Amino acid sequence: MTIQQLEYIIAVDKFRHFGHAAEACFVTQPTLSAQVSKLEKELDVVIFDRSKMPVIPTELGSLLIAQAKRVVAESKAIYETVAHLKGEVGGVLKLGIIPTLAPYLLPLFIRGFIQKYPSVKLQVDEMVTEEVLKKLKNDELDLGIVVTPLEEAGILEKPIFYEKFYAYLSKSHALLKRKEVKVEEIISEDLWVLQQGHCFRDQVLALCDQNKFDRINFHYESGSLEGLKNLVNRYQGITLLPELATMELSEEEKSRIRPFSGTPPTREVSLVLTRGFLKKRLVELLFAEIANAIPKEMTSREHGVVVKFR
Repeated sequence: MTIQQLEYIIAVDKFRHFGHAAEACFVTQPTLSAQVSKLEKELDVVIFDRSKMPVIPTELGSLLIAQAKRVVAESKAIYETVAHLKGEVGGVLKLGIIPTLAPYLLPLFIRGFIQKYPSVKLQVDEMVTEEVLKKLKNDELDLGIVVTPLEEAGILEKPIFYEKFYAYLSKSHALLKRKEVKVEEIISEDLWVLQQGHCFRDQVLALCDQNKFDRINFHYESGSLEGLKNLVNRYQGITLLPELATMELSEEEKSRIRPFSGTPPTREVSLVLTRGFLKKRLVELLFAEIANAIPKEMTSREHGVVVKFR
């Protein structure tokens, strides 16, 4: 039995296809198939049911694959330990980030991070929270930047900062006369929200009445905050924006931002990772870079009241 053979069965389980698994492992399909078969013969078990399409692991195979993931992770820990002891900072770091954060947060810290740590290859993908969690658990991502709390089994949350919610109003909106707005003043015909799958949508609906996004004669849900802003600019109504999304607005657009009265609703933004994640030094460095790149007051838990969405 070899580590490579264990990596092969993990890949087959991930892709449920021998050819795709071979491509991901940079070997030919006959080579991968032969090594998987050799492992099955050595253990005297059938790991995969090849009669099914896609290929699926047998019941015993699923148990062996789970064990293989632990063994492979522990083998990689040897290299991480050596690098840590030598004080080296390098390697690949795969990061997933949600769409309502990516365009506003990434420009604040990416340049500084890669300049400080040129030996780190940072791979960033934009995806919704559920996909981040799924890929973390499947070892397809190292870290995620999402909104918490999630209270997800096996996932460690490391809060970085807190974003206030703001109301963004159309040019002739009646609430522009107010210095602050109240949640209960937002009416159904006015509110524009993100489409399903976005945690910010869930937070908005948790903050407001869940029925308030139903329009009488026109219903539209955007996949981006920029889409919502454009609707408010060109049509009518109101949408909610997180704090970082308000910082690059034009002066005219900023004049149509209103805070909420009382203790402001906020969202908690965290680094998330599996509890067995090995690259702890990289986590610390990335956390520090992000925390140093945003306004200091946003790192305080006293920035507002966190709106839960689960």
